[in-house]
Amino acid sequence: MSSHPTTPLKASAQAALCVGALGVVFGDIGTSPLYAMKECLAQLVPAERGEGVLGILSLMTWALILVVSLKYIGFVMRADNRGEGGIFALLALSHAKATPVKQGGRIGFTVLIILAGAALLYGDSVITPAISVLSAAEGLKGFSPVFTPYITGIACAILAGLFWFQHKGSKTIGGIFGPVMVVWFVTLGLLGLWHVKDCPQVFAALNPLLGLNLLITHPGGAIVILGSVVLTVTGAEALYADIGHFGRKAIGQAWYFFAFPGLLLNYYGQGAYVIGHPDSTANPFFALAPAGWGQLALTLLSIAAAIIASQAVISGAYSLTRSAIQLGYFPRLHVTHTNADQVGQIYVPLINWALAIASIAVVAMFGSSDGLAAAYGIAVTGTMGVTTYAFYIVMKHHWKWPAWRTLSLSAVFLAVDLTFFYATLHKFLDGGWLPIAIAAGVVAVMHTWKSGKNEIFRRVYANEITENELRDIASSKYLIRVRGTGVFMAGNPRGTPLVLLHHVKANKVLHETVVLLSVTAREVPQVADADRLEVREIGEGVWRAVAHYGYMESPDVASLIERIRDAGVPLKPNEATYYFNREMIITGGEADMWDWQKHFYSFLSRNARQARDYYHLPPMQIIEVGLPIQL
Repeated sequence: MSSHPTTPLKASAQAALCVGALGVVFGDIGTSPLYAMKECLAQLVPAERGEGVLGILSLMTWALILVVSLKYIGFVMRADNRGEGGIFALLALSHAKATPVKQGGRIGFTVLIILAGAALLYGDSVITPAISVLSAAEGLKGFSPVFTPYITGIACAILAGLFWFQHKGSKTIGGIFGPVMVVWFVTLGLLGLWHVKDCPQVFAALNPLLGLNLLITHPGGAIVILGSVVLTVTGAEALYADIGHFGRKAIGQAWYFFAFPGLLLNYYGQGAYVIGHPDSTANPFFALAPAGWGQLALTLLSIAAAIIASQAVISGAYSLTRSAIQLGYFPRLHVTHTNADQVGQIYVPLINWALAIASIAVVAMFGSSDGLAAAYGIAVTGTMGVTTYAFYIVMKHHWKWPAWRTLSLSAVFLAVDLTFFYATLHKFLDGGWLPIAIAAGVVAVMHTWKSGKNEIFRRVYANEITENELRDIASSKYLIRVRGTGVFMAGNPRGTPLVLLHHVKANKVLHETVVLLSVTAREVPQVADADRLEVREIGEGVWRAVAHYGYMESPDVASLIERIRDAGVPLKPNEATYYFNREMIITGGEADMWDWQKHFYSFLSRNARQARDYYHLPPMQIIEVGLPIQL
């Protein structure tokens, strides 16, 4: 569903979009009450809990208003790329008028910063399932202490089941996500309201001065407190990333009508409980429910909400990976479409099992949500800061806003982002290094792969045979033309692929029909069907076809061949032979890359999914020609 529908939606359809948005977009931020207040209170000495909770509530309230309501829903979500959002949408928009990286060029500063933001999302995708499921499972301790030794094992088992289920796709359970989250947010609000009525003074926390006063009176612990308050807004990036699925209007309505009031009432209810029970050491979230079966029911609902929140970030990691592959920042991986009716529902096995191993290992390593909270926040706040920087580029170069407007707005957002980021840095040695390490590894992969591909393009495709020269070769009397069709995959949509030249030089033959096929990725989410394919005749039985795909699409060459035939090229798809170059990387050359990158690129190239598989081609119709390249 585009964020810019051509006709107004009916009320029922709009309501369905709002419910769907609750299930996908707000799962992460919706499970923050499980641990955010508990972690904030841990930064206060017991004697201050009753009084300090009002300051914490004030900081939480204004974090939600400034980050979610103002920054993301008010401004960032306007920066969609043809209805799609996310970090790569900002990359494409910032490319449009700023400092584009052309194929064969170097990676600029802006691109590197945005890639770092994208890489941090992988760290978030590891920690969010771990902390959400573990926090929910810890609610079992409130029902019966007998569960205490088994909490970590239960959380690991739930995560293992969740990741195992991914290959079946989210279609079978996606329909219940929205209704479950409606129940979740309504439950959050009602539980909070139940306690707020006994302590209405908590609404004084709407005054931002209470939060500022808490920070001023705790100068030594202000940063630590803010580092816990940031847990309130984890998941805000999902609002922007999922514009394409639900639209800005539906996401905004779901936030203001369900998520925001539910979260606020629940936090205020937790605050009311703490004021009434200042000596309690229990998690104030689970303490909102009646002891016994009431807490068990809330725990089970929390586990369901945590699973939904985890599903959202896991699916987001798949989409992020496919976009990176299409834009040339990630090696080719196996991508499976799990729903024929929804192009966005995909499954990437390697990413899934990497996330599964990492998330389960994190739960086993930290053992409790208290310990895991230390690893949370750096990835989120880092991505928030990158989003602000990229949004500034879009405002300045794409929207052409005046300098005073772009600078003032960016300064406000960046001040909040950097304050929160700085506030989480103290967690680095306690676990914050984990998302940073994950992000560093992902950036190394993306930078190395893009740099290697750019170097190969510059050296292999920069000085190819022109089309006029190719036509002369095809008409040569020394060349035998044989029946059939040869499809030569061309990395450059203008030159002549080396695999064709090698084939002609070695075999002195050429098919009667020759198709030079280039598959290009545009910096848009999807390409309109009418703009998918360009076909033109070069002459002497040689044709050029250029196919265009968006960064949220996966190419399918087999279906392209059908369209090429329908465009007038005389070929039979089941008799065509496909020719590919097979890179064989040799290190020790003069390529503008570090030595470790050359070896790393060689490793990635050997282990990337082969082009024949990535393009969905019949293996019996493929010929690969070795192409030694010294980097």
